[in-house]
Amino acid sequence: MIEKTLVLLKPDAVQRGLMGRIISRFEDAGFKVIGAKMVWMDKEFGKKHYFDVAERRGEQVLKVLLEFMTRGPVMAMCVEGINAVENVRKMVGSTEPKSAQPGTIRGDFAHVSYGYADNNGIGIKNLIHASGNVEEAKQEVGLWFKDEELHSYKTVHEIHIRE
Repeated sequence: MIEKTLVLLKPDAVQRGLMGRIISRFEDAGFKVIGAKMVWMDKEFGKKHYFDVAERRGEQVLKVLLEFMTRGPVMAMCVEGINAVENVRKMVGSTEPKSAQPGTIRGDFAHVSYGYADNNGIGIKNLIHASGNVEEAKQEVGLWFKDEELHSYKTVHEIHIRE
């Protein structure tokens, strides 16, 4: 099943100059970027994206998350491919970088723990957001991208998997 999913390279990924290396991982795996843009998220837009965080994890978590996400630009991407939601999540790794397996994006480029972030009153610097399920992906892609900002094209990988 060909799916679209949202990937956000968070301010820490942008500031550390990891965008190219992270995007290459998705392209190397055969996914294609069909939409991309740099956005400096404001808190109002952040509340739309993280609409359920306060309910699930509390107002303080939402406050810290929004402070982190609005400190610098974010690279928003719509990534497309076979079972993109599940496979991108596998590539990204555990939300807590300390627990992420080597070979995942978070496991290779970050090591911060929830405990460290909580003790310092900061958002967890985990580099990347990827939609959690197919429904969430549809909602998030629709929030971040207009239809005319998403592009269709053929890649060598598509030719390879269809022949």
